[in-house]
Amino acid sequence: MTDLYTSQRTMRNMRRAAMQRGVIAILDVGTSKIACLVLRFDGPDKLREQDGVGPMAGQSQFRVIGAATTRSRGVSFGEISVMNETERAIRTAVQAAQKMANVRVDHVIACFAGAEPRSYGLAGQLDLQDSVVSEQDVARVLAACDVPDIGQGREVLHAQPVNFALDHRSGLGDPRGQIGNRLACDMHLLSVDGDAVQNLLYCIKRCDLELAGIASSAYVSGISSLVEDEQELGAACIDMGGGATGISVFIKKHMIYADSVRMGGDHVTSDISKGLQIPVSTAEKIKTRHGGLHATGMDDREMIEIGGDSGDWEKDRRRISRTELIGIMRPRVEEILEEARTRLDAAGFDHLPSQQIVLTGGASLIPGLDGLATRILGQRVRLGRPLRVQGLPQAATGAAFASAVGLCLFAAHPQDEWWDFEIPAERYPARSLKRAVKWFKDNW
Repeated sequence: MTDLYTSQRTMRNMRRAAMQRGVIAILDVGTSKIACLVLRFDGPDKLREQDGVGPMAGQSQFRVIGAATTRSRGVSFGEISVMNETERAIRTAVQAAQKMANVRVDHVIACFAGAEPRSYGLAGQLDLQDSVVSEQDVARVLAACDVPDIGQGREVLHAQPVNFALDHRSGLGDPRGQIGNRLACDMHLLSVDGDAVQNLLYCIKRCDLELAGIASSAYVSGISSLVEDEQELGAACIDMGGGATGISVFIKKHMIYADSVRMGGDHVTSDISKGLQIPVSTAEKIKTRHGGLHATGMDDREMIEIGGDSGDWEKDRRRISRTELIGIMRPRVEEILEEARTRLDAAGFDHLPSQQIVLTGGASLIPGLDGLATRILGQRVRLGRPLRVQGLPQAATGAAFASAVGLCLFAAHPQDEWWDFEIPAERYPARSLKRAVKWFKDNW
């Protein structure tokens, strides 16, 4: 388990070094596409002069200077299944983005969905030796968190202190420099399947790139799609990708829960392909051009040419009504949303003060999704688009780029994680999620 701890520390140091040198690449390894963005970091002053832009959402530090996407290969359910195909796809995306940026990039920060994330809420406390809280005290209280057994073959992907309490004052973001006698801390720990992470690390190494950071797609999508109030008051982000749907819950600007459903837009496509007995590529075209989830009387009359070149004239000239297409798509989308609902219920989402749900990701673009989601997930649902970041090409601003954009923000402003502190290595933090949720009920 300490392997990932040590490698997370090494990555964090590499990220700092790469940012000082000025360029770093962002890699979103998805099931349907691989996106690569190249970021240039400058001092905030340089940027402001050339752009006449004030610090937008704290991202005056960087701009996107290269962007490319390629169809993903060898990835299923958000995890690498065929190493050499994924390696080829990553190389293609990175080379194209480097070419556009006109720089060579050695360091990447990557995110991925899937890998069966599990959340834990942990708590630790200690008496202070000196009344002023030091960096060392924060490290000690993190080390005092109770350690759950996260299970064989699992690794810690994120471990973030989400709340500090000093004596009777709770809800502190950073207690350093404050005065008190007893320091307590709550931490959110996210564990994932170790093999999935190791495959990604290995694949990126094979592309002759250094990994300078790694994040869960569900987490970074939340960072880019939830507006500040939502992150503060409590909201869930549901990132509907191609092969997996990521779920993250934020409150007080911290992620407190993440999960993923092993289904996404590709499953809708494959239902169409099986239902109409057509190739997947044709099904994808029909889905994006004519798809929907809510049939009206007009849809009975709207006929869709299926087309095809099987050589069987009758079969190639088939037409179906849009209502039939909706009838194939809707059950699968309902299933994905119902699964997401179950996960949120298990996390105690209904105890949060605000229950806003934001849908993002490529599959959230299916027309009529908001209406269906409101019915299944509850009243407060909106479709989210990621924040605007400087230099991002128009083609990369949609919901399908929520995790790539979030990863840029994560690179520029990483939240404190457990490995940022000099913690005695033999102490490893956590407790079950129920504890974390109960704490949200008690504290807010």
